Amino acid sequence: MKRLDKAEGEPPFKRRSTRFSRKREQSRGSERLEAFSDAVIAIVLTVLSVQLFEIDTHALQQDGIAKVLLHEWPSLVAFVLTFLVVGQIWITHHNLWRYIEKVDQVLLVINLSLLLFVAIIPLPARLLAEELKSTNVVDQQAAAACYAATALGQAVLFNLCLWWAHRRRLLSDAVNEDLYRAIRRRYLFGPSIYLFALLVVLISPWISIISYLGVVGLYVWPGAGDLPSEDADTSL
Repeated sequence: MKRLDKAEGEPPFKRRSTRFSRKREQSRGSERLEAFSDAVIAIVLTVLSVQLFEIDTHALQQDGIAKVLLHEWPSLVAFVLTFLVVGQIWITHHNLWRYIEKVDQVLLVINLSLLLFVAIIPLPARLLAEELKSTNVVDQQAAAACYAATALGQAVLFNLCLWWAHRRRLLSDAVNEDLYRAIRRRYLFGPSIYLFALLVVLISPWISIISYLGVVGLYVWPGAGDLPSEDADTSL
């Protein structure tokens, strides 16, 4: 029997493949995660318009367009509000993943959980639109609470994404400790305002609804972790 000489190398079944090596897997970027997240958010915005705007053609012919649109004002409010909220989520997600260069299994799961709350949001938006037409205050509070809880869930998971990426050193080397702390402090405003929105529904659903605009304004306005201008120092 021919003996295998060490100079000829190891047998095929002992040869180590580098295709799925630990080093290679740890160097994978976040491109597929970002593309998938963008697709989910785009689909949510499409579903949102379909679910909230169902015009009764019979009522349109009988009452006219002005009266029908006036009757559907809660759907318009819910649509505009949710479009702004989801748009702000997309902007924040885009800005965060500028700094996350690598991903691991846990970060994939956290991001998928975040997208779960984003995908659910058309449902509480529909409930909110329906209950705003009602005079039942308890039902309005329940719908507003459901909406706030959904928004709060995604905001908490945004913070968890940032924390895990920093803990596992998945962030870009350009993110020093000062920039990380500035982004972390800014990201805490979202859950805080959404928690306030959840609690204040017991007083007034409308105060809860208006508070969402504060989150949108806060994260749309440029700040730590957002796209810098050409002359901006990203280390600040």
